[in-house]
Amino acid sequence: AGSYRRGTAFGLFHLSRLMGVSPFVWWADVLPEKKKSLWVSGQYISASPSVQFRGIFINDEDWGLQPWAAKKMDTAIRDIGPKTYARVFELMLRLKANYIWPAMHPCTKAFYYYKDNPKVADDYAIIVGGSHCEPMLRNNVFEWSENYAAEYGKKPGEWRYDLNKDQIYAYWDDRIKEAKNYENVYTIGMRGVHDGSMPGPKDPDAKLSLLQQVISDQRKILQDQYGRAPGEVPQIFVPYKEVLSLYRRGLKLDDDITIIWPDDNHGYIRQLPNEKEQQRKGGHGVYYHLSYWGSPHDYLWLSTISPSLIAYEMRKAWKAGAGKLWVFNVGDIKPAEPELQYAMDMAWDIRLSSPAQAFLYTHNWAKEIFGAELAPQITEIRNQYYLLAASAKPEHLGMVLFTEQQRTEREKIAAGLLVSLDNIREKIPARLKDAWFQLVEYPVTSAVRMQEKIFALRSGQLEKAIAAMAHIHQLTRKYNETIANGKWSGIMSDHPRDLAIFKMPVHPDSLKLIRDTLHNNPVVVLNAADWSIKQSPKEALLTRYHGLGINGIGVGLELLRKGVTDFSDGYTSYYTSLEAGNYRLRVKCLPTFAIANGQLRFSVKINQGEVNERNVHTEAETARWKQNVVNGFSYADIDFDVKEKEGCSIELRWLDAGLIINTLEIYRLQ
Repeated sequence: AGSYRRGTAFGLFHLSRLMGVSPFVWWADVLPEKKKSLWVSGQYISASPSVQFRGIFINDEDWGLQPWAAKKMDTAIRDIGPKTYARVFELMLRLKANYIWPAMHPCTKAFYYYKDNPKVADDYAIIVGGSHCEPMLRNNVFEWSENYAAEYGKKPGEWRYDLNKDQIYAYWDDRIKEAKNYENVYTIGMRGVHDGSMPGPKDPDAKLSLLQQVISDQRKILQDQYGRAPGEVPQIFVPYKEVLSLYRRGLKLDDDITIIWPDDNHGYIRQLPNEKEQQRKGGHGVYYHLSYWGSPHDYLWLSTISPSLIAYEMRKAWKAGAGKLWVFNVGDIKPAEPELQYAMDMAWDIRLSSPAQAFLYTHNWAKEIFGAELAPQITEIRNQYYLLAASAKPEHLGMVLFTEQQRTEREKIAAGLLVSLDNIREKIPARLKDAWFQLVEYPVTSAVRMQEKIFALRSGQLEKAIAAMAHIHQLTRKYNETIANGKWSGIMSDHPRDLAIFKMPVHPDSLKLIRDTLHNNPVVVLNAADWSIKQSPKEALLTRYHGLGINGIGVGLELLRKGVTDFSDGYTSYYTSLEAGNYRLRVKCLPTFAIANGQLRFSVKINQGEVNERNVHTEAETARWKQNVVNGFSYADIDFDVKEKEGCSIELRWLDAGLIINTLEIYRLQ
């Protein structure tokens, strides 16, 4: 029994999962083991979910979900339509998700264009919303730019609310009239027709005033159509990209509106509510990316954001009061199955976001699908896959210059992954061969071969590079043509957007490289987690976060109570030995954003010298931020001298919450 219709479905699928049926029984061909009998005894009462609205955003579907749906699902309309969405919504219920931003790229017609789409959503009790650039459930790319004349009998005017208010107002009003009998959460505000800035006056104060008017008028539409106060109709405001600057400029939002805080598109949340904002009646949520098209480079091919990073950021958001609505950009859904499952499991039960539970999740996931015997090996494979991506996603490899030492280490990990895959492949049960390929072999082998291709090109080994790329193509053909008897034909592209990284450039440095200021190998590398002495501050615990950052383990603060800001009495110490000379200490951190006041600070004291304080907070969209997210770390430098060969002590203090430190690297300066 369930407290309402979704609760009943969640209960049934929870029982199904306990019986050994994976949420991805259809979407990744995780076929359950046949059993002669099933026994159920006792009782189970579920706690309320930690996050009220738990959702996904299907996005950038041009090279996967849309061509697959057109070929294999909604063949009559050759698009993502009701048959595809029925499968999506079933998956969501199996994952205990309840909210969707539907596909909205130009290759896909608007969700409401196919009248059965909202009916199917209602059949599955899925709440429908719209992305940050789709206010009032309107997909402007199609409905304004392409289909307006068909709907209204005339061409649309300019997409500018200050110049064309009446037409845009009626366009929004008509959608609410059509949608109000279904369950919805309405995105309010306004941006460009697609993912761009709201057209309007150039003066930022005038643009702020215009956005204020837009929101006021949208709420009037909701009030008129629903016949009740607008605060009784669920609404969200997403300060995404340039909209965040307007919000910071002083945008006034009614207290009942839920603010959805976005990440920087690369897995690091840009801003969270302060103490005053946390008191809002409408609460807060998060929009988080597992897939992205945009600056400084896409990652649409493989899904490489680790459960540990997802957990760290979302747990931070939860503690800051942003736990009402979480929506994850999952691209084509495939190949983000493991990360999506973790995100939804954690949204249902926030206890899974603890550092220990986050790192253990991959093992529990592997055990649930492949069994206890194979789980340790598969866990290690997935963890090493995440580790490689932490310092350069497969799609970003052409942009990063590695030192000789780093390259050697990456090649060693890659070679070990191929050996591990070979050792376990034949042990996978026949019923799970297709699932194994989709969830482990394809992403891991493809990531290894992409690295092999880029490194070979940089070494002038053209034949080796060609062979690596050919293997990726071979694996992709198998994904699309062979596994599950061709069920997934068209779902996987190994060259989304045909970017240079997927081709065979004369030299990969023809791509836009993110150059580091230090190219030589460090003389000493210390993991922050390998301290000699540790003293936690009174109100927090200095904690090791396994699976987080470029070295696979970071150190940060777990607060013991809310509102603590002074951590100066905590520290870690490290010892090494150096020859006489001039040195630079580089402290590498997870490229997170400051929780408050633009401060993400640490201090360093070397050999009882002066205290050096550094702030590694960087604003999004800056040149330094681009370097940080591609390399997988932010950093700060401290130069120091050693007069004669001696032991060297380093004392490190965390001055702000939200700071994760991974490594301390010492370079000799010439």
